[in-house]
Amino acid sequence: MKTDKDIVYVCGHRHPDTDSIASAIAYADLKNKLGTKAVACRLGDLNDETDYVLEKLGFAHPVLLKDARATLDEIEMDEAVSIHIDASIKDAMDIVQKNRQTLAVVDDRDQLLGLVTNTNLSHVAMGDTAATIELLKRTSVSNITKAIDGILVYEPEQFKFNGKTSIVALSEDKLANYDLTHRLVILGNDETSQIAAIEKGAACLVLVWTDWVNERVVDLAKAHDCAIIRSTHGTMNTSRYLLFAPSVREVMTTDLTSFNMNEFVEDVGRRMLKSRFRSYPVTDDQNRIYGFISRYHILNSSSKKLILVDHNEYSQSVEGIENADVLEVIDHHRIGDLSSVKPIYFRNEIIGSTSSIVAKMYQEHNIEMPKNIAALLQAALISDTLNLKSPTTTEQDVQIMKRLESISGLDRFDLAKEIYEVTSSFKNKTYDEIINQDIKTFYISNKAVMVSQVLIYHFKELDPIFDAFKEAVEAYVTNHRLDLLVVVFTSIEDNGSIMISAGALKEAVLEAFPKGDGKHGTFLADVVSRKNQIIPRLASAIESFND
Repeated sequence: MKTDKDIVYVCGHRHPDTDSIASAIAYADLKNKLGTKAVACRLGDLNDETDYVLEKLGFAHPVLLKDARATLDEIEMDEAVSIHIDASIKDAMDIVQKNRQTLAVVDDRDQLLGLVTNTNLSHVAMGDTAATIELLKRTSVSNITKAIDGILVYEPEQFKFNGKTSIVALSEDKLANYDLTHRLVILGNDETSQIAAIEKGAACLVLVWTDWVNERVVDLAKAHDCAIIRSTHGTMNTSRYLLFAPSVREVMTTDLTSFNMNEFVEDVGRRMLKSRFRSYPVTDDQNRIYGFISRYHILNSSSKKLILVDHNEYSQSVEGIENADVLEVIDHHRIGDLSSVKPIYFRNEIIGSTSSIVAKMYQEHNIEMPKNIAALLQAALISDTLNLKSPTTTEQDVQIMKRLESISGLDRFDLAKEIYEVTSSFKNKTYDEIINQDIKTFYISNKAVMVSQVLIYHFKELDPIFDAFKEAVEAYVTNHRLDLLVVVFTSIEDNGSIMISAGALKEAVLEAFPKGDGKHGTFLADVVSRKNQIIPRLASAIESFND
């Protein structure tokens, strides 16, 4: 995920329901209107109800946030400066002198192949003659021309250069005492010497103080496969720049310690302690250079900035939440185990849904609520309060629903019926998918308890799957090593719930919700709220059950 370090992520809980997602989207919209860069996130796959609501109202799925820890692409780093592997060492020196940083060596597909540093370049300037000859032996005519700022007069198809260079000092013997076979020869504008050097087997003539080359010389060079270059420098600078003509592939470092842009900052910092490089290349998933990072960047990096909505417990939040910078919490559940190292804005209200709180905040800030946001919050309020039938519903929720209806133009009864009838079907779903639609984890008396709530329109929908589903619940407990799993099927039309449970604490469910027949899976009239009715009674029963 490519992000901005100033972005604030607004996210609901780990098993997102409609209230969680709607609150995140709406609060991110409000924060942006108030001047904060905010992005709505989800921590998992959306259930059918939420997916339907978003599609109906024209909202895209929020960004999936997998971890709260900062990744390299979210912090400051040095811009990547790259050079092609066939470029000359002089090209690299010119860039390094201007940018004063390490260069990434790449190929035609921008794949990272190596690095060029000041140390690599200084070895060229201070290396011995034998090393220089080996480098030049593999250097192209094109690179030689560029290195000396020359003008290419002729380039042979086959360049037979042995890496050795002769600077010819003219004497009365002319070139009689020179062995020029396959050598590069630096000459002046003496035509006779030029012809003699070609005839003695020179691989390349580099001509200084020469404005033009006679056609006879060019024709002879073609016949002998001898390159001709006119230098724009004098003899000294031409010979000096020639050292930097080899390609960077000859001097680059290939034994790299590099990082992927998606790695966590804290992991990268630990790996850096095992080496002593000044900077490290960072690549994307296609091994293309992304930037350069140093210890300075790691030490000055900041954590992800989060706003939590509809939850305030570590177990329900994003992975790595302990390492994040939590700025705000907007919630309507019990206060959990979330802690912070500095004061934060914490808003927790006794109200039917988090969406109700967000709707109030638009009004408090005197921000006009968009029509589609009002419809989204309305759908969430319907979902979380069972269309205002839940015992968690307050008078505030009733008034907020009226205001949302007036903005959205949607009747809450029509919207509720549409949502539940479309999304409550069990067709094409595995039992695990049904269980995971809206599930929350609780640790009660050190026991792992999960409570799933599935909203349906009529209980008759359960008839075809009831017996098989009980077996699936037992298997789920085993696979997830739970002490208790309770799946609560809540009917909007029948205004009550049926519970199916499994695990070592299964009998605690009967203690919490006793029935005359003493059987599991019986109808519980008016029991519709997981937060206010089910969890408190279940927690009390588990505590007494363990005593």
